[in-house]
Amino acid sequence: MGDFFGAILRPLELFVAWIVVGFHKAFSMLGLPEASGWTWALSIVGLVVVIRILLIPLFVKQIKASRGMQLIQPELRKIQEKYKGKSDQASRQAMAQEQMELYRRTGTNPLSSCMPLLLQSPVFFALFRVLNGIAKQQTVGPLDSRLVEQMDNATIFGAPLSDTFMGADTFSTQLVTVVLIVLMSLTTFTTQRQLMRKNMPPAALEGQMAQMQNVMLYALPLIFAVSGVNFPIGVLLYWLTTNVWTTGQQFYVIRRMPAPGSLAEKALQERRARKGKPVPPTTGPGGVATVNDGETEGPTPATGQRQQPKRQAPRSKRKGQSRPQQRQRPGEVSSEIHRAGETGKGQAAATG
Repeated sequence: MGDFFGAILRPLELFVAWIVVGFHKAFSMLGLPEASGWTWALSIVGLVVVIRILLIPLFVKQIKASRGMQLIQPELRKIQEKYKGKSDQASRQAMAQEQMELYRRTGTNPLSSCMPLLLQSPVFFALFRVLNGIAKQQTVGPLDSRLVEQMDNATIFGAPLSDTFMGADTFSTQLVTVVLIVLMSLTTFTTQRQLMRKNMPPAALEGQMAQMQNVMLYALPLIFAVSGVNFPIGVLLYWLTTNVWTTGQQFYVIRRMPAPGSLAEKALQERRARKGKPVPPTTGPGGVATVNDGETEGPTPATGQRQQPKRQAPRSKRKGQSRPQQRQRPGEVSSEIHRAGETGKGQAAATG
């Protein structure tokens, strides 16, 4: 089983080794000491930058999917309320089918927000295997025996990059590992909390999906804290760097392109108003746009484009201007002619 798993990760291990060695050569050409631990640490940071740039298109899809899930929360709650209190197999199956039909109709996927994390996991394990093999003097592609020995001796704050907390022989390694684990858990919590508190409408903070996100808000940092004691310092540095990248990227997106109906969107409206820029209507729950005076403009289109307000007719018209005559149907015209003829006959009889 181990050989099979290693055979799958082998291409990624080569990819990781080439990227790290490439950045190491670049930093060495810039004047950094070749054998310094900070040169190798910056090379791992460079690996993070390359991976996250490659994942930007997926991150954009993740944002769209997350917003789609937020906007369909009212409909999801209606389905859940419809089957509330029904625990039989047929009701649960019917509720699941209606939810899947809602996802299909709206083009949303509850697992889309996990895709960047899932796709980074193979790279994470590949780096873990590379750093774990350095302590055993295992070469990988461009990481020849000279570079492996050099990286094995490289330290930051006196802690080797390939050491773990559980296998540490020095207090400095344990201290650096604990600090990295705490920072990694803190950045994970901050990123998730920033998304839930600022970029989700009130309707999305209720229901089963919101409860799951609240659990993940505290569970993920705890999982990383417990499992981090088995990871090499270089892997912890990689994960901390990718968390910082995620936090900054998410902050930019929330500030520039907030989710409809969220606190971030309200803050964006206030900033635009202070700068004298036109303020588009705020999208409330259910896709209803509200203007500044609280009046609703109606549902917003699914494409996200703003509907132009309809021009109202003037209340007062010019004096003497007559209204256009309405066209009469042929039956109405003939009946009026008949009535006029009868009236003319009556008047003639009266005068006779």
